[in-house]
Amino acid sequence: MIGKKVPAVTFRTRVRDESIEGPNPFRWQDVTSAEYFDDKTVIVFSLPGAFTPTCSTYQLPDFEKLAGDFKALGVDDIYCVSVNDAFVMNAWGKQQDLKAIKLIPDGSGEFTRKMGMLVNKDNVGFGMRSWRYAAVIKNGVVTHWFEEPGYEDNCADDPYGESAPQNVLETLKAA
Repeated sequence: MIGKKVPAVTFRTRVRDESIEGPNPFRWQDVTSAEYFDDKTVIVFSLPGAFTPTCSTYQLPDFEKLAGDFKALGVDDIYCVSVNDAFVMNAWGKQQDLKAIKLIPDGSGEFTRKMGMLVNKDNVGFGMRSWRYAAVIKNGVVTHWFEEPGYEDNCADDPYGESAPQNVLETLKAA
């Protein structure tokens, strides 16, 4: 994966728009992978699903807590990608009270598939989802890769450690 350009996809996002009245002041906005990843240094981490235990208890909140440490090392943005739609990702971000991490909905799994990380998780009722990983991306190119071991469809467990923010941070500090 190191040296690989991120795939060119268009993400269907929902963004707040104050000109829209009512209880749901959001509109659709397409955002390309070039807009997310080009001309900057970012961390992207991907996980099996919004609101799931490891993702909601450790990985996302810990990236949020360590965001300042990553910024001090030159990281411009931190993105969390999940094969969930924009409505779910927005609700999860609100529930997690995110300030630093930006959520990217990959509702159809196109980005995840093109990254080679789409797996079947029917064994836990999820369908197609992302294998857990993290990457450092500079100007759209992967420079560091952190993939959980045991990549396979319907994996009986949910390994977590390689893509933990603490591991990513220590690797960047050592570089």
